[in-house]
Amino acid sequence: MKRKSMEGSVCPVARSLDIIGDWWSLLIVRDALNGLTRFGEFQKNLGIAKNMLTQRLKHLVEQGILTVRPATDGSAWNEYVLTEKGRALQTVLVALAQWGGDYLFDSHEKCSVLVDDVHQQPLRKLQLQAQDGRTLAPDEVIAQRPELV
Repeated sequence: MKRKSMEGSVCPVARSLDIIGDWWSLLIVRDALNGLTRFGEFQKNLGIAKNMLTQRLKHLVEQGILTVRPATDGSAWNEYVLTEKGRALQTVLVALAQWGGDYLFDSHEKCSVLVDDVHQQPLRKLQLQAQDGRTLAPDEVIAQRPELV
């Protein structure tokens, strides 16, 4: 079934999901943020079919989320490296991880926790903040359509 493109939508969420809305793409970005760069590393870690991985990597490169470069060890292989656009998705993945940790695990279940690399302490929960620094509740945020701006 072919998906409807959200390319022309005025909603940034819809446009974002058009690019990174399938789970494989976000898991590839997650693994790239964790240092994986090679096709075989992604395939082994994710357990994804090679044809599916090929398709997703190609799409992420076309969208400027990953770039391809020759392997740093001088071998004939290529590496997939996050661009600035790709690295910016880390905040999205942190939000998903924090939400998942809060709502998708029973109290006795263990899950991975994101920590800061220097002090090995869990990250502070992401919050919605106004320009002036006030913390906002979800019902204090609205989407303003372009024609109203």
